[in-house]
Amino acid sequence: MTFDSDAVRTVTFDSYSTLVDVDAAERALDARVEDPEPVSKLWRSRSLEYTFVANHVDAYQPFYKMNRDALQYALDAHGVDLPPDERDEILAVYHELDVFDDVRDGIERLRDAGYDCYVVSNGNPEMLSSMVEHAGLGDLLADTISADEVRTFKPDAALYRHAAGRTGTPIDEIAHVTAGWFDVLGAKHAGMQGVWADRKGSPWEPFDGRPDLVVETFHDLADELGA
Repeated sequence: MTFDSDAVRTVTFDSYSTLVDVDAAERALDARVEDPEPVSKLWRSRSLEYTFVANHVDAYQPFYKMNRDALQYALDAHGVDLPPDERDEILAVYHELDVFDDVRDGIERLRDAGYDCYVVSNGNPEMLSSMVEHAGLGDLLADTISADEVRTFKPDAALYRHAAGRTGTPIDEIAHVTAGWFDVLGAKHAGMQGVWADRKGSPWEPFDGRPDLVVETFHDLADELGA
C-alpha cells in the first residue's frame, strides 16, 4: 500500500456510498415494508451483481433500470407486493440522497489546491445530474463521467480508461476515491491509484491486493495531498 501524492493531478470520485449515503434507500422502504433492512441490503447487492454479470453477457442497460430490476427482485424475494407507482417512489430516492458531511469541504480543499475533481460512476447521466444538484457540488466538480458513455460498468478497465481520456489526464496521474472495494481494484488494475473511503471501519477484502491509500474522510485525503 504505497500512495504517491506527488504523482496526482486529478481526483475522481465514485458517487453512491462515496459522495452520498445510499442508506437513505432503506428509509424509503420504511413506510411500505415491515422489515426494510434485509430488503434494502438485497436490493443493493443485487443491483451491483447485475452490473457485474452485464459486463460479461452483453446485457448492458442504464443503471437506473438495473436498480429498478434489483428492487423488484428484492421485493419479490421477501414477498412484498407493491404497485408500480410506489416502487417508482422508492427508486426516486436515488435522485435525492444525502451527501456525507465531509464531502463538500473536502472537495473544496482539493479544488482550491489545484486538483481537478470529477465523478466517475455507474449511474446514468440523469441520476448523476440530480445527485450533484441535490448535493450542491456542481461548483466544485469539473464534470461527471457515466458508465453509460461506454456502456460498461465498473470494474471494467474500459470505464477508467475512458474517464482518463475525458479528464485529459494520464491515467497514472489520477487518484480514484471510492467506498467500493471492487472499484478500488478496478481503478488500480486500469492504472490509477486506488483510494478506499472506509467510512465504517470495515475490514478490507482479502483479495488481489490492497488500496494505495485508506481514508476515513475526505479531509484525510486532502491532508495526504497537501491541500
